[in-house]
This record gives sequence, C-alpha cells and structure tokens, in this order.
Amino acid sequence: RTLSLTVVRTVVPLAPLAAVGAVAAGSDPTPLDAAVLAVATGAATWAFAPFVTDEFVDGSSYGPERRFALRTAVPVAVAALVTWTLTAGLMAGTVVLLVDSRWLLAIVGGAATAAMAVVLARALHQLSKRWLVLVPTGLVLHDPLALAEPQLFFRRTVRMLGPAAAEVPEAAATVDLTGGAAGLALALDLDEHVEVLLRRRRDALTVPADRVLFTPLRPAATLDAARDHRLPVGAEPA
Repeated sequence: RTLSLTVVRTVVPLAPLAAVGAVAAGSDPTPLDAAVLAVATGAATWAFAPFVTDEFVDGSSYGPERRFALRTAVPVAVAALVTWTLTAGLMAGTVVLLVDSRWLLAIVGGAATAAMAVVLARALHQLSKRWLVLVPTGLVLHDPLALAEPQLFFRRTVRMLGPAAAEVPEAAATVDLTGGAAGLALALDLDEHVEVLLRRRRDALTVPADRVLFTPLRPAATLDAARDHRLPVGAEPA
C-alpha cells in the first residue's frame, strides 16, 4: 500500500541514526553494535530499493491493474531529504532535552517536531502516489504533482510506448511529465491528440498532446508489463 510505503520511508531510515546514537551513548563499540548498525543500514537501503517501491505501489492495485512507480526528480528528492533530516534532528534534540529535564524547551521542540513531521508526511505521501497504471483499456498516469487528475490513455490511441528518442519527433505536441528526473524516460506516442490536464499551483491547464514523456522507476519492467498488457512497445517512431 502507498500509505505503508510512506510510513516505511519515513520511519525505517531512523534505524541507522538510532543505532549510531545508542553506540555513541554506550561504552566501547562491540561486534554486536556493528552488526546492529549493519542491519539497520541494510533496512534503510531496502526501503528505497526500486523493486520494493513497486511492490508497495502495486499493493494498492485493483483487480487486473498493474502499477509502477514514477521516478522522483532530483531537486524534489533533495528537498524531501532536507525536510526529513531537519525533522529527525528536531526529534533527536527533543529527546536530549527530555533526558536533561529541560521541560519547556522539550515541549517547544516536540511541537516543532510534530509540525515538521506533518509537512514531511504529506510531502512523502504525495511522492508515494506517483505511478503508471496498466489497466484493461490502456494505461493511466497518476501524478498529483504534475497532473490535476489521473490521465487515461486508451489502448486504441497508443501508437507506441518505448524509450524516448534523443530528438523530438517532427511536429509532435509533447507534454513532459518527467520533471527532470534522472534515468530512462519513456515516450507514449499517440495516434491522436489527447487533452492533458496539467496542475499549475491551484489551477489546472488543459494542453493537447500526442506525445507524453514520463520516467518510471523501473523502465525495463514497465515495458515488459506493458507488452503483456497488449500495448505496442518498441522504438519511438520518428
């Protein structure tokens, strides 16, 4: 489930920090301390593995659907990391204040931590809800950061789905939903123009498109599944 993914990404990375803090507060490090730190670090790494992300995202699927997560743009990921780090730092500082019996400062720190945690949870959950859905009638792009509403593309309108060409095909009306994310971008080429409803802050903007770019977290797995769903998969037509 996507909610579970948000919880895992928020909580599990705290494990290595907690392990380091426990070792620092104790006596000389032992082999057991090193083992605990290794396990905690492995768990934090696992929480962000692409196949793990897709398993959580696909856990929210209905019936014959198949969901694949979209890759997060680097600036957005950095902003989320900074917010998480600040929240973790505030929480650690609040714990230290409680241990030192500095109650008033601890209350202030706890309130600040709670406020930051709400902001962080909302931001991470928005990122957890970005995916491509393969459905019986075609595919859906669900991206609350870029789209005002989920966008359905019927199978009959899809000319080709495949790696995006280095050069934009002539006369193509392209909508770029990659957000500048690193990794292999896929191009969805259509036989007809489709009205795409883009999010623009509090408003929405309708844009006609016959070519849509997006970056899945696992492009090869996405294309294999799209082929199984009888979508035309191959090189982007010129």
